[in-house]
Order: sequence, then C-alpha cells, then structure tokens
Amino acid sequence: MMKVLFVCHGNICRSPMAEFIFKALAQAKGTAVYAESAAVSTEEIGNPIYPPAQRSLRQHGIPFDPGKRARQVTRRDYDRFDRIICMDASNLRLIRRIIPEDPEGKIHLMMSYTGIGRDVADPWYTGDFETTFQDLLEACEAMLVLL
Repeated sequence: MMKVLFVCHGNICRSPMAEFIFKALAQAKGTAVYAESAAVSTEEIGNPIYPPAQRSLRQHGIPFDPGKRARQVTRRDYDRFDRIICMDASNLRLIRRIIPEDPEGKIHLMMSYTGIGRDVADPWYTGDFETTFQDLLEACEAMLVLL
C-alpha cells in the first residue's frame, strides 16, 4: 500500500484538500492507499481545515474528516511515508530544514506528476479555491495512474 504525505505551509488548505481528494479518487478506483497531510510551519498547528477549503471539498462531493487538525512534518515522517508531496517550491525549500536529506527520492512537487513544474495555486492568497481544487484533482489523478 502506497503511503503519501501531502505538505503545504500551514496544513489547513492545500495539503488537506490533496489528502482527501487523493483518498476519494483512490477509493473510487479501488486502489489501497494511506494518506495524511502536514505543514512545514507551526503557524496553524491544531487548527481545522480552513472553512473555504471545506466548502470546496463539499461542493465537489469529496468526503473529509472534519476533525482533521493541522500538524507539522517531522523527521520521522520520512521513514513512515513512501512519498512526501510538497505543494510549492517554498514548501520544498522549508521541508529541507526538517528533512535535510532525501536519499530515497521520496520528496516531490505536487504538480510534477502532471508534467508541469509549477506550484499548486495557493488559495490563502488568491481566495480561488476552485483553481486549487482543479490543480489538486489533476495531480492526484496523475499520481494514481503511476501506482
């Protein structure tokens, strides 16, 4: 079973959206996966998924755990997960402070699975949760093809 950790800055928007989109797509496909999400920062630790992110998931029929709370990535996560997927280049840079080395090549950018080397749109700044949802959906679908 593939174990994936999705990572963004605060773990209240993009990474939990990716976690639950990935789980829903995998379940619909009949593929066994394990997924969690976490933050590179400590700013939102303990906070729930941001309400507009919850609304976006609901609008698209994606089930999620309303009890999900933000947590920070730990060094142990490298050993627990097969892939650690960062939402943007800043997350990738900051995760290197927590996990300085990646000898197994587990750490990737989310949109790299689509063949596009760009960041996932950040709705915290844009307010555009639909674009973020579509980025995550496209990347999660592409990831599942590879499993």
